[in-house]
Amino acid sequence: MSGVENIKRIVEIRNLNKYFRDMQVLDNISLNVNEGEFISVIGASGCGKSTLIRIIGGLETASVGTVLVKGKTVKNPTRKIGYVFQDHRLLPWLTAGENIKITLDENEKDADGIVKKYLELVGLEKFENAYPTQLSGGMAQRVAIARALANKPDILLLDEPFGALDAITRINMQQELQKIWKSENITMILITHDIDEAVYLGQRVVVMSSRPGRIKDIFDIEPECHYQRTGQVFAHTKDKIYQEFFKNEELPFAYSI
Repeated sequence: MSGVENIKRIVEIRNLNKYFRDMQVLDNISLNVNEGEFISVIGASGCGKSTLIRIIGGLETASVGTVLVKGKTVKNPTRKIGYVFQDHRLLPWLTAGENIKITLDENEKDADGIVKKYLELVGLEKFENAYPTQLSGGMAQRVAIARALANKPDILLLDEPFGALDAITRINMQQELQKIWKSENITMILITHDIDEAVYLGQRVVVMSSRPGRIKDIFDIEPECHYQRTGQVFAHTKDKIYQEFFKNEELPFAYSI
């Protein structure tokens, strides 16, 4: 059996359109995502990329078209679709461990073990009893990622998860996310406006136009770009995306860190 035959499609987006009243936000989006793949979606603010990921996650409904996850139409949020927002959204009156535990199925027998496992995965095993106010922004976001992973979702959706972090913390978090993706072998879809981030993390980069959001092109990213930010291949890939697609956009993109 060939490698192509072994590829399993986990997300299928078919002719997706979204309207808010009489304003069209998404225009005929079609995209397939394979199991275990990391997809980056980039576009200017207001292009509809966050709306797209919210529809995939069941937080919004499409006006026209369908989204299938593992062959089933997405209608509502589910534990099998993990979601990480730009802000960590931890409950301030709960500890890091409790913020993870509260999302687990109430019949889960090994809840404490799961909490410890995923705090260890994100390097925060010593902060299980810390409250969100006692954590840095990057640490709180790592707890949010652990929380999203604790239910063993089929997909992890990330809506500009590092946008509120400083540059150095953002780079460190990108590296941590890449390690988690490799160790967990989970499908990830990242929304970002940062070209460096999209190229460093994504196996494919989906470029969206300004409103209404359309897919302008999809770039396959060389594996070398995931290891060497300063190499020639990384720079060439980043420049190609920027020069060909973004030079006429009304809003500037985060071109470099």
